[in-house]
Amino acid sequence: MTRKAGERKAALARRSGGGAGKPATPLNGGSEPTVVFFDDARIVRDLLGDYDANLAVLEDRLGVQAVVNGNAVSLRGPEVSCSIAKGVLEQLYTRLAQGETIGIGDVVGAIHHTRSSEIDASIALGEAVQIRTRKRLITARTPMQSTYMKALHQSDLVFATGPAGTGKTYLAVAFAAACLESGRCDRLILSRPAVEAGERLGFLPGDMREKVDPYLRPLYDALYDTLPPERVERGLATGIIEIAPLAFMRGRTLSHAIVILDEAQNCTPVQLKMFLTRLGEESKMIVTGDPTQVDLPTGKDSGLVEAINILSGIDEIAHIGFSRRDVVRRELVGKIVDAYETVEGRG
Repeated sequence: MTRKAGERKAALARRSGGGAGKPATPLNGGSEPTVVFFDDARIVRDLLGDYDANLAVLEDRLGVQAVVNGNAVSLRGPEVSCSIAKGVLEQLYTRLAQGETIGIGDVVGAIHHTRSSEIDASIALGEAVQIRTRKRLITARTPMQSTYMKALHQSDLVFATGPAGTGKTYLAVAFAAACLESGRCDRLILSRPAVEAGERLGFLPGDMREKVDPYLRPLYDALYDTLPPERVERGLATGIIEIAPLAFMRGRTLSHAIVILDEAQNCTPVQLKMFLTRLGEESKMIVTGDPTQVDLPTGKDSGLVEAINILSGIDEIAHIGFSRRDVVRRELVGKIVDAYETVEGRG
């Protein structure tokens, strides 16, 4: 039997309430199941995922049994787990009804939110913060992402640190794109230090933009994912969207703009001070980086952690510290981060 054929069989078994691997008796000792009803069958199909993949993640992560019957999903298992599963399904259904698309990562993120609400009553699944651009609606996948997105609205300067895959840069660019489209800023300025990641690239041909573009590619990727391509191209051509290496920031005052500095762990203390003091009237600045991945040459210190410590007492400045638990790129990335942190901890 092929893998897809097996997945189809498992999905059909789940819809009918049977199938291999399912317990013969209800997990909650025979009590009434928790039933979630939905209005739109088309949205329910998207909610369940291909071959019920999203539902399978819910069952696996929460230890519940889910049976689909038309537009209803019956949940059996521990009461708390069923409550979380119900909340996840309802929230994801609402997001789909609003035009958002979801995948397995969104299911896992929704589970993180509801589990956190069990621990901290101030965090609820329904409070997952969203950023809407013309191209897509982006919803926080972890409570820390929600905190980050709130800080972007509330603070004039936000530091975001943590491992790869936590959404630091992507959410910053999405927020900036949303501000540009809504008229909350006049332009976007995105910057990175042009530092090679542990290898020598040698001479790069072309004009200045062609020379620095390889260093700035992640910023382009995030822009094109959140804005229509023609909007990005027009913005780049008119200067409304500017993507430039850090060295180009010296001597400027950046007003009426959203300014993002990515990979800030590769800035020296002098460079970072120079950048932070560019902030002008009615502007916001977002500084992202991973202090554990410094690519500066030997003998040069990173200024990121130093800047956060120096500025920690200023009310208008926020620092959001992501951890391995906030990795949303894929679970394997989280495991890789864990493995490296374990080895570094022994050292």
